[in-house]
Amino acid sequence: MSTPNTETIVVAKREKVGKSASRDLRKKGLVPATIYGLNEPAVSISISPKIVARVLASESGMNSMLHLQREGTDIKRHVIIKDVQRDAITGRLVHIDFMRVDPTHKVRVHVPIVLKGTPIGVKEGGLLDFVHRTIEVECLPGFIPGHIDVNVEHLHVGDTVRLDQVKLDAHLTILGDAHNVLCSVHGKAAEEEVAPAAGTEAAPAAAATPEPAAAAPKGKKEEKK
Repeated sequence: MSTPNTETIVVAKREKVGKSASRDLRKKGLVPATIYGLNEPAVSISISPKIVARVLASESGMNSMLHLQREGTDIKRHVIIKDVQRDAITGRLVHIDFMRVDPTHKVRVHVPIVLKGTPIGVKEGGLLDFVHRTIEVECLPGFIPGHIDVNVEHLHVGDTVRLDQVKLDAHLTILGDAHNVLCSVHGKAAEEEVAPAAGTEAAPAAAATPEPAAAAPKGKKEEKK
C-alpha cells in the first residue's frame, strides 16, 4: 500500500455564497466548494479546479485523503472528496464537497470494483454480468484504495464471484452481505426463433388464389364485328 497523500493544499474561505457569487468565482478560474463533518460547522471555500482534476486523476482518485489549509491561517483539516458536481454539457467542475476525517478513526466509503481478465466462459460464448460495481469498506482514511481489482479469468459459464471471495488488503473490512454476487457468467440467451418440435409438421402454405380479370374500362363500347 502506497503512503497516504499528505500534500497541503491552501484554499480560500468564501465570504459570499449563492448562484451569482459562484458564477463570479468560476469566471476567476476557481470552483466553489464546501467542507463539512466531524461535528464542526460547514465552511464555504474556493479551490483551483486544476488541483481537483489532478487529484481525481491520481491512483486513489475520489478516495484520496487531502490536507487542506485555510489561506492566511494555521487551520488545517484532513478531508476526502465526498461529491463532485459537473456541468451536464461541458463536463467542467462546478462544485465539490469535502468531508473532514480524522486520520486515526476509520471511515466507511464505497470503492469501485475493476474486473481483470476475460472469463473462460465468455471466450466460449457466455456473457459476463457485472452486478455490483462498488463495494462498501471500512478503513482508516489514509488506506482507502482508489479501486479494488477482481480477477475473473478463471470463471466458466455458471460461475460467480461473491463478496466474501474478494481478496483485500489487511487494512480493509468489507461491509454488507458476504453472499452478495459481484459478477457471474451466463450462457447466451436462446434464439428468438425456435425450430418446430420433432414429429410435428409445418402448416402448409395457403394456396395461391388467382386474381380476378381486370374489368373493362368504363365508357368504351365493344366494337361490332
